[in-house]
Amino acid sequence: MVKQAVKAGLLFMLAFILSAQPLFAAGKTVKVKVTFVSAELVQNEHVGNEWWWGGYVNGKELEEGSSVTVSASSSGSIKLRAEAQEQDKIPEDGIANASVKVSSLKSSVNKTLNVTVTENRGRYSGNTATWRFVFKVEKL
Repeated sequence: MVKQAVKAGLLFMLAFILSAQPLFAAGKTVKVKVTFVSAELVQNEHVGNEWWWGGYVNGKELEEGSSVTVSASSSGSIKLRAEAQEQDKIPEDGIANASVKVSSLKSSVNKTLNVTVTENRGRYSGNTATWRFVFKVEKL
């Protein structure tokens, strides 16, 4: 009877420890490196020829080809943003956002964001241009 009680107590403690494990892991901080790999105009139906574009990681702008290392909770996420703007008297712009869960990172991941910019005036009104932004996200 005492053996069974001890055995049951040990099993209960083991179950408690294993169930509490994710709670401890959730507070862990990890380093994540994000590289703004590229921005490419892949399609343009008479929207414009002069462009500005930008890539952002957690609100911080990155130059194309550059990287940033951020500290994030293992249960958190990294926010990516891509913007493209056609530069004329009345600029048109497009934005895309994405989040990458830190817990989903096993190795490096390429995240692609497609940004569509729509011409808003003139004879080409309604035409679109599409940009492809690539970010590389990796847990360090």
